[in-house]
Amino acid sequence: MRKVELLSPAGNMECLKAAIEAGCDAVYIGGKLFSARGFAGNFTDDEIIEAIKYAHLYGVKVYVTINTIIYQREVNTFLNYVRFLHQNNVDAVIIEDIGMFCLLKNKFPNLTIHASTQMNIHNYEGALLAKKLGFKRVVMARETPLEVIEKIKKDIDIELEVFIHGALCVCYSGQCLASALIGNRSANRGTCAQICRKKYNLYDKNNNKLNDNNYLLSTKDLCTLENLSEIIKTGVCSLKIEGRMKRKEYVYLVTKIYRLAIDSYYENKKIDFKKCIINLKKMFNRGFTKGFMLEEENNLFANDLRPNHLGVKIGKVKSKVKDNLIIKLNGTLSLNDGIRILDEKEDTGFVVTNMRVNNEKKMVANKGEAASIKCDKYIKKGSDVLLTTDYNMVKEIDKLIKDNKRRVLIDVIIEAKENKPLKIKVTDIDKNTVTYESNYVVEKAINNSITKDQIIKQISKTGNTIYKLGNVKVNMDDNIFINIKALNDLRRKALLLLDDKRLYQIPFKENEFKPNIKDFKKEEKMSALINSKDDYFKVKDKADTIYVSDKSLLLSDKCVLKLPRIINKYEDYNKKVLVGEFGSLLKYKNFDTDFSFNVVNSYSVYFLHKLGAQKVTLSYELNYAGIKCLIDEYESLFNAHPNVEVIKDSYPEAMVCKYNLGYKYKFKEAFLEDEYKNKYKIVNNDSYMTIYNFKKITFDEEELYKLGVNSVRTNI
Repeated sequence: MRKVELLSPAGNMECLKAAIEAGCDAVYIGGKLFSARGFAGNFTDDEIIEAIKYAHLYGVKVYVTINTIIYQREVNTFLNYVRFLHQNNVDAVIIEDIGMFCLLKNKFPNLTIHASTQMNIHNYEGALLAKKLGFKRVVMARETPLEVIEKIKKDIDIELEVFIHGALCVCYSGQCLASALIGNRSANRGTCAQICRKKYNLYDKNNNKLNDNNYLLSTKDLCTLENLSEIIKTGVCSLKIEGRMKRKEYVYLVTKIYRLAIDSYYENKKIDFKKCIINLKKMFNRGFTKGFMLEEENNLFANDLRPNHLGVKIGKVKSKVKDNLIIKLNGTLSLNDGIRILDEKEDTGFVVTNMRVNNEKKMVANKGEAASIKCDKYIKKGSDVLLTTDYNMVKEIDKLIKDNKRRVLIDVIIEAKENKPLKIKVTDIDKNTVTYESNYVVEKAINNSITKDQIIKQISKTGNTIYKLGNVKVNMDDNIFINIKALNDLRRKALLLLDDKRLYQIPFKENEFKPNIKDFKKEEKMSALINSKDDYFKVKDKADTIYVSDKSLLLSDKCVLKLPRIINKYEDYNKKVLVGEFGSLLKYKNFDTDFSFNVVNSYSVYFLHKLGAQKVTLSYELNYAGIKCLIDEYESLFNAHPNVEVIKDSYPEAMVCKYNLGYKYKFKEAFLEDEYKNKYKIVNNDSYMTIYNFKKITFDEEELYKLGVNSVRTNI
């Protein structure tokens, strides 16, 4: 039985080596360009080459994330970068931008492409379309229920990857515009400002305050360790750990624990989940949730008290005597551990540099003891004390990483026949086989003949390589002599040949992209998105198209139904629709596409037109210059005019979230207030929550027409 892949993050070379040492099957990394973790260390081009070679020697695959939207001016740089990756044998690239997928699929037929979770594929139809288009794998949206994943895997021949551990976005991935709109740092460009980790007040429609300025949108961290068997049974091919911005010790520990759990599942063994989860918590946690994939309760998904690492509770403050803090311990505390003392106003954190128990200096204080620690800050009696860094655990992990004991198992056959060249055949665990015939000719022994054990001992000396000897078979004549140097040379050259075999080459082929698209005539049209009958009568004589989100507002032939951005079950509908998510491109035949496809380049417009979109709405993340560049390049590249729309007047949908504050605080509509007193409208749509930007976005209508935009829209 083929085991599920364990896929680990690596923000730099240290983390990559830690992940491999801990037992991962694949790693995902980002380069200095087009990575959705722009603040991670990331890899230079030379480091990427080194990383691929290092990983491939161990039989570990390397996937490179190119999971951002790509502006028109960046397309050539993007193409050169992917060409470089392909020529250096990357196992796959992970893509968000649908236009760049179109370009790469046409240009590089041998390149394996995975659909990033940033594409927000969350249903059966989305996965089916990905298969039809040529994606090898889909990284499913974290919100996708396990039963949907199981059905996709059962019916569709496509690889599925799911997240099993790490940080969570509160918003559906790829659908968060909040950071870009508020802080000019785009989550779709790798520079998310994490505004979901900040404090907010919540008010109902009547301006009644519903909370006490806490972290309403700050999610807990995903941990599926105790549910891993359920996930594996669905048939997914890859289990992904989040954490390209985490340090090497985190990467090692999380990988090691999930490696143990996966192997134990297949070997029908049990593991100590409690101990594993405590260690995971000590390394990093904001509280753990099993996530919406495993149908976590809405009210257990977020941690509104604190947005940072919580560690594990290790005791309570018993008293404070001058500068001495007395902590009653319910766990072990050591020198150099990091602790945090909780307080309603402000936590206090520090490293333990001295400690006494019963006035005696101690390196370690144990459960039940009262440890005295120097602390010159005010601390309240009864405060909880958290262990946030287990120094000895981190030290042990560092040692394990440096020991570098991961080895590739090999079987060897030696042939030693008198008056014939010495031969060796080596087969590794992945069934790679090499043979080597030495120039050395086996001699008849004059005095001392060599024994089989001596040959095996010499061939087993693989200490400075990645290999470990498994089975050894020696076919030899009696009473022969072999020079020890010849055996060493035989082993060394055979293993170098095996290295070359393991550093496999992915066939590189590049085609010319030959576009073929119909031309749209230049027009100057208007559209509107409405929410009520009053809105309809305001715009019915001005707008050429009126988008409505409720069928009761389909009041004339101008009206087009706007479908949700998140669809768990599709309705049959034969008229034109405005679609906002991937699966709808397959389900419906007569459609326009909405802003949520994050279209910022001409290839995305081209591809959506090819898939049937009559009109393509551009992303909120484009300015006038970006719009002009896109349209000009479209006309130049494809010898046609695009039919694009720009939303000129709206409060943009900044977030769409499965996590729903409306359930907890019992509202259909409310407002978030940030630290600057900006207010964001929230709408509870039952199946998801939409948060709107506090500020209206506007474009000049006439200027847009001059740029070649065919339609401008007002969202009322």
